[in-house]
Amino acid sequence: MAMGKNLRVLAKALPESPYSVILEDRTKKDTLLFDSGAVAVLTELQTEAIRKQYSRLADAYSCLGVLKFGKSSTTATEGEVLYLVLVTACSSVGKIRDSEVFRITQTQFVSLRGAVGDDERVSEVRKVLNSGTFYFTWSGSSEPLDLSLCVQRRTRTAVTDNRNRNLFSHLSGYGVDCGEWLVKMMCGAVEIRTIYVGHRQAKACLISRLSFERAGTRFNVRGTNDEGHVANFVETEQVIFLEDEVTSYLQTRGSVPLFWEQPGIQVGSHKVKFSRGTEASKHAFLKHMHLMKERYGRQVIVNLLGASLIGSKEGEATLSQMFQSHHKDSPFARTVPHILFDYHAECKGGMQNLSKLQEKLRDHLRSLSLFYAKGSEIFVQQKGTLRTNCMDCLDRTNCVQTLIGLEILSKQLHWLGLADKPQIVARFQDMYRQMWTNNGNEVSKIYAGTGALQGGNKLMDGARSAARTIQNNLLDSSKQEAIDVLIMGSSMNSELADRARTLLPSHLLQASAGFLNEVVKRYQEFSEHMTLRLAVGTYNINGGKHFRSIVYKDCSLADWLLDCRPKAAEDFEEEPDVPVDIFVVGFEEMVDLNAANIMAASIALDDDYFHSYSTLGVGSSENAKAWEKELLKTINRDREYVLLTSVQLVGICLFVFVDLHLTPHIRDVATDIVKTGLGGATGNKGAVAVRLVVYNSSMCFVCGHLAPGQSAVTERNQSYHDVSRRLIFPMGKSLNSHDYIIWCGDFNYRVDLTKEEMEQMISESRWEELLEYDQLRVQQSQGNVFNGFLEGPINFPPTYKYDLFSDDYDTSEKCRVPAWTDRVLWRRRKLFPQEASPMDDWSPGECKFYGRAELKQSDHRPVICILDVQVLRVREEDRNRVIDDVIHELGPSDATIVVEPHQHSPTEDDDIEDIFDGDFTQALMNELSAYGQVVLMYFAQNKMWVTFRDGRAALQALCVNEQPINDVVVSVRLKTENYEELVKQELRLGISNTVPLYVKDKDKGDEEEEAKPHDLPLTMPPLSEMQALDLVILSKKKNPPIRRALSAVTAPAPPPTLVLPLHHSMQLPNGFDTKPPLYKSTRAQFYTSIDDSDLGDGEQEGWSSGRSTPEGDKKPPPPNRPPPPSRPPPPTIPSPSLKKKSTPRAGVISVKPPLQPARPAPPAPLTDELVPAAAPPPCPPRQDSISPPEESQPDPFSIPPQLDSMSREETTKNGTYGNGRTAPPVPPRQDSSSPEETPLRPLPPIPPRNDNEDRVSSTKPLPLIPPRGSVRNPASAPPIPCRSGLPPPIPPRGN
Repeated sequence: MAMGKNLRVLAKALPESPYSVILEDRTKKDTLLFDSGAVAVLTELQTEAIRKQYSRLADAYSCLGVLKFGKSSTTATEGEVLYLVLVTACSSVGKIRDSEVFRITQTQFVSLRGAVGDDERVSEVRKVLNSGTFYFTWSGSSEPLDLSLCVQRRTRTAVTDNRNRNLFSHLSGYGVDCGEWLVKMMCGAVEIRTIYVGHRQAKACLISRLSFERAGTRFNVRGTNDEGHVANFVETEQVIFLEDEVTSYLQTRGSVPLFWEQPGIQVGSHKVKFSRGTEASKHAFLKHMHLMKERYGRQVIVNLLGASLIGSKEGEATLSQMFQSHHKDSPFARTVPHILFDYHAECKGGMQNLSKLQEKLRDHLRSLSLFYAKGSEIFVQQKGTLRTNCMDCLDRTNCVQTLIGLEILSKQLHWLGLADKPQIVARFQDMYRQMWTNNGNEVSKIYAGTGALQGGNKLMDGARSAARTIQNNLLDSSKQEAIDVLIMGSSMNSELADRARTLLPSHLLQASAGFLNEVVKRYQEFSEHMTLRLAVGTYNINGGKHFRSIVYKDCSLADWLLDCRPKAAEDFEEEPDVPVDIFVVGFEEMVDLNAANIMAASIALDDDYFHSYSTLGVGSSENAKAWEKELLKTINRDREYVLLTSVQLVGICLFVFVDLHLTPHIRDVATDIVKTGLGGATGNKGAVAVRLVVYNSSMCFVCGHLAPGQSAVTERNQSYHDVSRRLIFPMGKSLNSHDYIIWCGDFNYRVDLTKEEMEQMISESRWEELLEYDQLRVQQSQGNVFNGFLEGPINFPPTYKYDLFSDDYDTSEKCRVPAWTDRVLWRRRKLFPQEASPMDDWSPGECKFYGRAELKQSDHRPVICILDVQVLRVREEDRNRVIDDVIHELGPSDATIVVEPHQHSPTEDDDIEDIFDGDFTQALMNELSAYGQVVLMYFAQNKMWVTFRDGRAALQALCVNEQPINDVVVSVRLKTENYEELVKQELRLGISNTVPLYVKDKDKGDEEEEAKPHDLPLTMPPLSEMQALDLVILSKKKNPPIRRALSAVTAPAPPPTLVLPLHHSMQLPNGFDTKPPLYKSTRAQFYTSIDDSDLGDGEQEGWSSGRSTPEGDKKPPPPNRPPPPSRPPPPTIPSPSLKKKSTPRAGVISVKPPLQPARPAPPAPLTDELVPAAAPPPCPPRQDSISPPEESQPDPFSIPPQLDSMSREETTKNGTYGNGRTAPPVPPRQDSSSPEETPLRPLPPIPPRNDNEDRVSSTKPLPLIPPRGSVRNPASAPPIPCRSGLPPPIPPRGN
């Protein structure tokens, strides 16, 4: 069975109707309805009732999910655009057993709101998906193969690694079975070849899986992140299927697990910048190594970086040395071998030197082993992987992994019993050699944009290198944004997400905006304040290294950074021995601001600065290196501090040092620069910034050097605003999105007095009078700059301008007026601006000391501010409790309730299925609108589903339970009654669920597990030798180490998932549960379709809810032919069945939001008390104004104006009237209401109920065929028209 375009998308775009989309699958009877942001699973009956209003929009092979695009607000999905992502073109790669693998070549994004211009917003995301690097599988007979799992992991679990969670989350929130409607997509490369082994068919496969945890492009994503995930991490599996046998081998590649990057224009060089210091990188390095051992078992590092510190590879060699240094100092030094092989140096004369690497790896390959299974029996498992890296993990890594793969291939063929057939071995080797080449090209296209450099064709390699330079430096930024949107969604750039990122774990960040908002608002319940001490200093050093001057050798940096407080004891209010946690030191004029230095930075982003960026994080500027070493030497006098990071723009340089014990609690470190010189073209003026998150509070430190000149106040103000606006950090963070903003630097604001007046007032220490003329204070009081910022008390002389090595102010020809140009200001924001008092002990920051030091090597004096700040620290247990409370209060994700009649009106001849008419729906709509906005209503027989805008409204609507609606007592329940458990499962999708590749067998002793490589041969011996080996081992061990049954394989923790065996005949491992995966749903859990209990007796009468039954497959009999019109039957008393009107058995009601609220505002949300799960929330008081006046009551026979469209299938239980005639069309409505009275145009009315004695008289029944010429009663069903005379005569037959 071949895969076809089984999916069809239908759209309804009526002028006055909400835009909605239906997704059909020709292999299923159910459909998916997307309406007003909600999703509903419709049965075949419900779909047929509304299908005529929809038109075909697109056909597709498969659906990838729903992509959320746009910034989320704090309420529901306002501001978001939802896209249905469809695969409209794909190509087959090959077939693995019953599953066929397809490469995605074209996709279509269907906007679920139908607005013009929505397609342009996702154009870059579409390009990424259409790049030919995404794959999915399909099977027409069984569960398709999960490409994200290797063969060895598939023997232990069937749960995917959640790489598609962003596309699946919207549907799973509404209870849709994603496994039935969506396909799992994998990014990477897949190569499948068929090789015939005699009469048998073997499948040779090479599958590379790109990790989604740190995906990106070459120069945008490098190194590691705080979680230990590295860039360009790829898992490559070499697997062979032969009948019921399978063997596989796994290799990994990944960037060097340190904080490093390659900024600026990269053209044929390896410029490296370390974004964090050595000690600050250790925590992430250890996380990565622990993660590798946990997921893949034993590890062997193969480092292919260069070792020469001379030439263009200097940065690469420095990176390699840092990698080796971290590994040597880590606990993994003894258990994880680190093999260094300088690929370029060793292979300069040819590839024959790769044999040296083979020799080094031989013992490790034997100890790591491979995977082989036959049927349900596993003979050997792979115990670990080789982790290979070079600079980009592309070209050199491709070559080495090919070498290792071909080496392992011979061992795989031994296990398959094919090693003694040279022709077959040669065929496999040739095939895999070509497959590895293609695999390297595909992986390179993902990360670098071009194919891999092979080294054999210099012309082709040169063209690819040029293409890489253009792609990586000019085009990759938009591609990186598209990748981030595809994985995390664009709502991650919102202010709400930024607040949540500091307070919540990363796996919760993709939850709904409403959930994040509610949790973050209650941050006081699960966090506490702790105090950190900051020392923020600024110094304009006038372009030199004058601290080494012998003129003032008695003055040191310690007088400025460490000993300033004791020297000013009268200004210090407490014990001076409280240690500083973070030192922030900013310098201005680090280099001379001459034309050469300025233009070098302006043209090439300071090429010297980015060239090598030493291991301590500074550029190659000699001044910066010298200052950094001196700073570390000074501040480490009493405690140990390490460099976190630093950033430099020409002469502006900012260093951040932290206490060693604080480094594990710091994350999300980033830097940025802004030029303001010559209108933003040069870096002689501007600012640099460092942002970080310490514990659960964010800080941003800015060091600025603004425009000079006594009268350049406007230019300085403009420079401040330019810096504040243009500073942008990863994930869209701006300067104002931080909890603390601390500015330091030479702001160049002067004092509007003459020099003589200044010197006189300085001599008298009249600081307050002088500050009245300070330009910064004046501009701040006028609201022009630094709004809301604080500054410590200024009780020290101006810091500018002095003669060098003198206490005298400027005596040159310019005679500049002394001024406080060097300043430190700070601001703390409230997490929520509307909070009157965020916390009882909330403080904007307390200045402990603000003063200057008497270092005279420059024309400025250095300034320092000792500042105590409060940071939030989360209590994990309290946060989990708050999360549970919020889940309970917000209600189900689908926000849907089920309404069904509990007790009907006492009329005996009323049918319980006839309640869903216009007046009942109007009354139900009025009742439910008091609790929240209703977006969708759909029903089948005697049951109606009502979807609200948010889940809290659905919870509050439960108080309608057992209440009468139009004399009908209704029963109301949640569609998803176990919603709390399901929401928690959905939130856990963000947690990595990758099972370990290999787990030690508990039945085996330590002696065997730690055996030498030669104790367990990698190659499969002949059968007789194998039997002898088994006998020998069995005589020594109680349990055989080889040929273990799959049922004996144990797991560290049984995941709640259905384990798919390798073959149908395989047994489930002991200790594994048979529950469906978390993204799966069952009817008992989600009520996603109407089952037998929901439909009542409907199934017995031929109506199917998506499952084919013998009765449901039978077509209803054709209607009886009406009697001849010339002989009308005499009037008779109609049967009781004709007294009932034809009530729709299924339908969908799209609810358009009213232009003006017709009902009072919904009740306040539940915040103070938790509502027990078994009891409904308290009902809000009913308002008399809810019911309209008597004279404005709506027509009971028409659809209410609030319901924009209501499509129903006019049919009785057998689909026809009692006399065999089919149902006529609904007559047009006779309505005299003006447009002003009814802003929304109503649809035609529903035919009235004949059993209502107040509307239709029952004393005289309606004749089936009225007399000719009679006037039709618009309140009754229209009759069948009669012929207006005798039929025309039959013409005679021609001769």
